[in-house]
Amino acid sequence: MSEPLQILKKYWNHDSFRTPQKEIIEAVLNGHDTFALMPTGGGKSICFQIPALMQKGICLVISPLVALMKDQVANLQKRNIKAITLTGGIKSDEIIDLLDNCQYGNYKFLYLSPERLQSEWILERIKNLPINLIAIDEAHCVSQWGHDFRPAYLKIAHLKTHFPKTPFLALTATATPRVKEDIIKELGLENPLCFEKSFERKNIAYMVFEIEDKLFRIQQILKKNPQPSIIYVRNRKACSDTANQLNALGFKATFYHGGLPTKEKNKNMQHWMDEEVQVMVATNAFGMGIDKANVKTVIHIQLPDNLENYYQEAGRSGRNEEKAFAILLSSPSDITQAENQFLYILPDKTFLKEVFIKMCNYFQIAYGEGINEQFSFNLNQFCQRYNFPILKTYNAIQFLDRQGVISLSQEFSEKISLQFIIPSKEVIRYTSLNPNDEEIIVTILRAYPGIYDTPINLNIPFIAKKSKHTEAEVEIALEKLKEKDIVAYQSKNNDTTLLFNEIREDERTINRIAKYLENQNKLKKQQFEAVINYIQKDDCCKSQLLLEYFGETKTTSCGICSYCISKKEKKESKATISKKIVDLLKTGDLSSREIQTSLHNLSDDVIFALQELLENEIILILPNNKYSLKQ
Repeated sequence: MSEPLQILKKYWNHDSFRTPQKEIIEAVLNGHDTFALMPTGGGKSICFQIPALMQKGICLVISPLVALMKDQVANLQKRNIKAITLTGGIKSDEIIDLLDNCQYGNYKFLYLSPERLQSEWILERIKNLPINLIAIDEAHCVSQWGHDFRPAYLKIAHLKTHFPKTPFLALTATATPRVKEDIIKELGLENPLCFEKSFERKNIAYMVFEIEDKLFRIQQILKKNPQPSIIYVRNRKACSDTANQLNALGFKATFYHGGLPTKEKNKNMQHWMDEEVQVMVATNAFGMGIDKANVKTVIHIQLPDNLENYYQEAGRSGRNEEKAFAILLSSPSDITQAENQFLYILPDKTFLKEVFIKMCNYFQIAYGEGINEQFSFNLNQFCQRYNFPILKTYNAIQFLDRQGVISLSQEFSEKISLQFIIPSKEVIRYTSLNPNDEEIIVTILRAYPGIYDTPINLNIPFIAKKSKHTEAEVEIALEKLKEKDIVAYQSKNNDTTLLFNEIREDERTINRIAKYLENQNKLKKQQFEAVINYIQKDDCCKSQLLLEYFGETKTTSCGICSYCISKKEKKESKATISKKIVDLLKTGDLSSREIQTSLHNLSDDVIFALQELLENEIILILPNNKYSLKQ
């Protein structure tokens, strides 16, 4: 057994590599710069984790996704592999300690965002590390024509001057031929070996249905395929609403979005992973690092904003290589709604500048100041104060985040605010009577000397560590203090933290990034047009359409998508369907759903036939929404 395979077996308990993991690992071990295009679920992380473990030194992993970095570090640590991540909000002295650990603590992986490399002092520390491999995840972010361009990626190529003999491994799950060329050029890859796994997923049936009653169609799909399913929606409210509707219909469903507390996110995800529930209703916050092999169905009930995201989300089905379904349900009004949602809310340069200036004023940041300052941020309150449209403002702030001007964390955090409201001598008296809580109280008083004068935000993990207690014990002690009116104690949730990465330079900052905004808006329009083409083009295999978008040509149809199935099916004429409906209604009044179920026909042909029968006054609709033959 080869050494890479031994490591794969030891840490991941797999007996063989997926194509082309083995070839990528060998290329990296031989010191070659390497480009790897592997669609979602292809096992990209293995390609840098195994060669890093086989060599002395540490692997530098650059990624824009905080959640994914944390997830990978946690998974490595579970396997007793030493890994560390530098995410936003960590203080400078803590970063110094972490980088010291990398240098002297035998760590194997250092994860960080590309924005971290823009700090000269961090770069200086990294230059002294024994780096054996530089892995660039989500490498399409280096291209202005990628769907998530981040200018900070352009600085990664500078690492070549400091690590000329260290191989670069560029990894992406979605790249058109144009983006691939950009990645190789902008990252400075030298004569790279390129590995491209086909985007074709032969076991996934890509289905597109234009229907009026989406919930009814979802019922039919989930009944027919009772295995684990994901339903993707566009916003948080649709998450809970759809899950509640499905539960009311007898399905077991839960939901997941970026605004849920971490505990609830983890609980809901575990219920779904353990198959205690069939359906996970989610926004695009769900999916990174999720690898459940037996997902049978992925359903989109609202239009995706681009085919890159759609392909990744759809590709979470069928990873066990069994037949699976990626279903997109659309209605005639969806395109207009999507245009309003995606195109009419794109910020221009003038609006972006106004948002940035107001944000700096909102947090009282003076010109030339603000770098590394962090704030809790409530988007609704901000928009209310300045009368900004919420979605357009969110897009502007998200753009500032992607350009590295700010860092926007949407991980749900709990803020605990505390103030002692009795004299210090009474607090001392309480600690003498409650010795079990003494260490916790003393730790708080030492760490927050102004806590008698004003409410202070507490760091619960810090207090627990310093007082040698668990976080649960600290929280219980605080509740006791509150009950006895010793403290004013308030726990509140904030779903966004905002970190300023640069000093405030209004005109200069916005002028620097405006050209990227223009390119981004142009790209988003092109991507949306590609989504509409995918939905509306009814004379072509859906799998072929997707492959064509990603630069692959396939001459044969897949045979299992909605287009291919429709070609095989013998379509009933409108007259035949109308006659069947009339025959059914002779036995009694029925709703449209009951008629569709009885006819085993879920298409809109039944709806159109009903409308025609109504217009011709052959049937009528009753007050209870059932159809009846006209006497």
